[in-house]
Amino acid sequence: MSINTSELPDDVESLKDIINERYLQYKTELDEQRYKYSDLEEKYNEKYQELLILEEKFLVLQKKFFGKSSEKFDPKDDGQKYLFNEAEDGAAQEESEVIEEEITVKEHSRKKTGKKPLPDNLPREEIVYDLSEKEKKCECCGKYLPEIGREVSEELDIIPAQIKVNRHIRLKYGSCGCEESFQQEKPEVKTAKMPERFLPYSIVSPGLLAYVLVCKFCDALPFYRMEKIFERIGVDISRQTMCNWMMNAANKLQQLRELMLRFVLSSPFIQMDETILQVLRDENGNIDASNSYMWLTLGNNGNKKMILFHYSPTRGKIVPLEILKSYKGYLQTDGYGGYTEIGKSNGIIHVGCWAHARRYFTEAAGVSKNANSANEALSYIRELYGIEKSLRNSNLSDEEFVKKRKEKVISLLEKFRNWLIKKQIQVPPKTKIGEAVSYTLSEWEKLICYLDAPFLTPDNNAAENAIRPFVIGRKNWLFSNTPNGAAASATIYSLIESAKANGLEPYRYLRYLFTKLPEAKTEYELGKLLPTEVEKIDTGLV
Repeated sequence: MSINTSELPDDVESLKDIINERYLQYKTELDEQRYKYSDLEEKYNEKYQELLILEEKFLVLQKKFFGKSSEKFDPKDDGQKYLFNEAEDGAAQEESEVIEEEITVKEHSRKKTGKKPLPDNLPREEIVYDLSEKEKKCECCGKYLPEIGREVSEELDIIPAQIKVNRHIRLKYGSCGCEESFQQEKPEVKTAKMPERFLPYSIVSPGLLAYVLVCKFCDALPFYRMEKIFERIGVDISRQTMCNWMMNAANKLQQLRELMLRFVLSSPFIQMDETILQVLRDENGNIDASNSYMWLTLGNNGNKKMILFHYSPTRGKIVPLEILKSYKGYLQTDGYGGYTEIGKSNGIIHVGCWAHARRYFTEAAGVSKNANSANEALSYIRELYGIEKSLRNSNLSDEEFVKKRKEKVISLLEKFRNWLIKKQIQVPPKTKIGEAVSYTLSEWEKLICYLDAPFLTPDNNAAENAIRPFVIGRKNWLFSNTPNGAAASATIYSLIESAKANGLEPYRYLRYLFTKLPEAKTEYELGKLLPTEVEKIDTGLV
């Protein structure tokens, strides 16, 4: 830019003033440009971070819908390496059909394969194949050939569902006509008694009711599918009829449910979880589009477990507060805020879940640009679980187990926590790795509580596994029609899952329960019917 020197003043002071004025003007413009650049740079960084977060969310959803759901670490799995290995994977899954027996010979050991034997408790029908009378005789001398052995092979057979009618016939006897009975005004007719029925005035037997409920709540068959199944064997049972059976059965089981809740609240260790449930109509019959929830409470008392489902239209903190209002002991949950207040209650020690912390890092490892950091965190957690597994397999006393667990784990936890604090400063908080770090640090005091008692485990997986059958069933029947139906479902799920947790076969347990419950008149007799109290040997429920 040229300057017209003729316009400049001749005296030095005036020139200095002009130069100073131009310098100040230039500095102001430069500061403005720097400020605009800084502002643009900040906006760019914000948008770039948003882009990274959106990219991570996209990858998470992509992996959720199209990737494997297992969180198990596999060092061989590097993404798509085994994408086209379905045939080999399928062949590997056939191992349930084959057992391996180790045979030791002089030089080395080798494994001999063979079919897995069929269970001994299954009934067996023998089909014997013999030679004809002519073939049994020696062709030379005509004497009968001696039997020297038998070749035995077994195959599984099945009889499709069969249905029958139980005709209950009560014999009646009239008066003998003697003078004495007439004078004493004895009743003229005597009728034989029959056992009380679980659902009087209904065509359903304990066996059929148990079958329907197990198909629905254990095998996830909706009532409309069962209606078609019954049609194929020549019986007309509508879905509405089956629904009424379920509702009436649940009403009859309320006293038993109260005893189940009492068992849960008396447990030293409780685990909780919750999941979404769609209920079409509210208490007034109006259409309700909002989500309801099924809550699960798992009581652990030694080797006995009780699983209780509870329906609620809300996911608020009021639900666990109401369920556990009189509870004292350990409560293990994930990091959902609805458990925070009950976790602070007097007498309750709130335990966190390492599986949820691990899940955050697993997500980050799959989608984040900081995958190395996520994998480093996963290695810490993997080592925690390795120590836990090793000690559980060591047959230690409770006191020794707790002592050794603390000795091995505390230093590792301290190292991991220092790593998390350092990483929290380095990574953006809204990225997947940032969320994982923040979650773990915010839950830290609860996460380390599992060290204090031998019956505590690092995670809440037992509750998640117990609620999974409900989630699988929900994929088939999709929703409950009314809150009463959802509450009835919670009662049936509670019985079936508690039976499974205590080693009982659900159908046989429910059949036994529906047969014996009408005879139980006292609380003690009811208590003997709980899944934790039924003796498998006495009842033949194995």
